[in-house]
Amino acid sequence: MKPTEQRKELLAGRLIKSLGRRNMEAFYCPTAEEAVRKVSELIEDGSSVTWGGSATVRDLGIPDMLRKRGTLNVLDRDLAETREEQLDIYLKAFSADVYLTSANAISEDGVIVNIDGNGNRIAAISWGPKKVIFIIGLNKVAQTVEAALSRARGTASPINTQRFDINTPCRVDGVCHNCNSPESICSYVHFLRNSRNKGRHVVVLVGEELGY
Repeated sequence: MKPTEQRKELLAGRLIKSLGRRNMEAFYCPTAEEAVRKVSELIEDGSSVTWGGSATVRDLGIPDMLRKRGTLNVLDRDLAETREEQLDIYLKAFSADVYLTSANAISEDGVIVNIDGNGNRIAAISWGPKKVIFIIGLNKVAQTVEAALSRARGTASPINTQRFDINTPCRVDGVCHNCNSPESICSYVHFLRNSRNKGRHVVVLVGEELGY
C-alpha cells in the first residue's frame, strides 16, 4: 500500500469513529466506483430519492444509476420543464425517503460544514427526508471546524459561483470577500455536529478527489 493510500485509510478510520460518536453511520470506499455501489446498497427498493445541487453526486453518475435501477421513485429537478415543476420537486424533497448530498468540508473530528445560497440543501439536511446520505471525498477534510469553514467559504464557494454563474465578488477574483451581495452563495451556513435520530445521517467517505 502506498503511503498516500495508508494515510487515507487511517484518516477515514478516524473520521468513521468521530462520526459514530456523533450518532452517524459512516463507511470508507477507496474508489469512486465502490462509493457508487455503496450508495446503491444503502437505498432500498421502492424508496423515493432525490439530491441537492451537488457536483459530487452528478460527477459520480449517481442520478443515472438511480434511474436505471427501475425500482425507485426518482425526484429529479433537472428534468423539470418549468420553474413551477422544479419548485414542486424542491418541496417534495422534504418528504423523500432518501436525500443525497455532499459537503463543502468536514473537520477531522466529524463536523460537516455546508454553505448554501438558497438554503434548500441545508434545510433538507436538517429536517425532512427520512435518510440523508453524504458522499464526501477525503480532499474535503480539514483539520478543525474553523479550517472546514474556511475551506467552504474560501475554496468551494468561489468555484460554485463559477459553476452557477452567480454575480458575486468571489466570482471575479476567486477570493472570499465576506460579502453581502444579493446573490451571495454564502447566505446560509450549516454545521452538522450531531445527528438527532440514529440512522438518519449516513456518510460515505471516498478516497478519490471529488467535487469542490
